[in-house]
Amino acid sequence: MTKEAQVPDRPEDVDAAFAEIVAGLEREGVGRRAPDLDEPDAAPSGTAVADPPVAEERQPPRPAGPPPTAWRGSDTEWDWSWSTDEEHYVPPEPPPLPRLRPLTIVALVLVAVAVALLVAPGLVGLAPRVATPIALVTLTCGGAMLLLRVRKNPKPPEDPTRDDGAQL
Repeated sequence: MTKEAQVPDRPEDVDAAFAEIVAGLEREGVGRRAPDLDEPDAAPSGTAVADPPVAEERQPPRPAGPPPTAWRGSDTEWDWSWSTDEEHYVPPEPPPLPRLRPLTIVALVLVAVAVALLVAPGLVGLAPRVATPIALVTLTCGGAMLLLRVRKNPKPPEDPTRDDGAQL
């Protein structure tokens, strides 16, 4: 047995297999272009367009009168006196922001110092080569302090009638 007989994917074999697949599809009618029946010129050869579509003859005549008001529900104009300023919702005043704890203030100061060292290390008199690592460590420490202080379970509100809405 030769080495060529063992190789099934020769170009001749692939071309023959492709031609066989295409011939099978053409026998089934795949690939034939269907004529567009909406256009009278596109009728298949040997056939003539006999009658116009029946659907056009059976359409009822349009009623004579004003055209419908497309998206509006009525022909009347909107009367702005129907709504008053007293009817709109006014949300209650938000509760005051809580006081920052000392450790939170320290973390915010660390982040601010780190940003200042990264932007302008010359303000403190440090070379950028020295100030950059210090600023990155300071920024990491300040960010970690802020993230570690986030509460996992918020404390319940002091006012039992206050509703915070849906909570997941």
